[in-house]
Amino acid sequence: MTGITKVLYTGKTHTSSGGRDGAAHSDDGRLDIKLSSPGSAGTGTNPEQLFAAGWSACFIGAMGLAAGKMKIKLPADLAVDAEVDLCNADGAYFLQARLNVSVPGLEPEVVQTLVEAAHQTCPYSKATRGNIDVVINLV
Repeated sequence: MTGITKVLYTGKTHTSSGGRDGAAHSDDGRLDIKLSSPGSAGTGTNPEQLFAAGWSACFIGAMGLAAGKMKIKLPADLAVDAEVDLCNADGAYFLQARLNVSVPGLEPEVVQTLVEAAHQTCPYSKATRGNIDVVINLV
C-alpha cells in the first residue's frame, strides 16, 4: 500500500468454512449473518448482496460530500439501488454492476455532476474502477 497516512477504520469479519454456504461474524458482534449461494434455497444472504449494500451506502456518503462542496442540499428521499451480478464466461467468474441513482427534486445536470464526483471519491468505486464493468443510471 502506498500513501496511507491514517487508517480510519478496519472492518474485521470471520467467515466459517462453507464460504457461500457458511456464516460471517464481525469482531464487534454487530454483524452476525448466515450465508447462502445466490439462487439457492438457503436462508442467508450472499456476498453480492452484501457488496451491493456496502457500495450503495458508501456511494450515498460520497454524494453527500460532493453536495456539501457544491453547497447543494440533498433530498431526504435520495436512494441508490445497487445491482451486482455474479457472472460466468467460459468457466471464469466475474462481477459487473449497476448503480441506479434517484435524487428527486434536483435538475438532472446537477445530479449527473454529483454522481460523477461521488464515483471519483467513493472507495468502492475506486476499488472496482478498471476491474469490473460499472454502469451508473440516473432514475
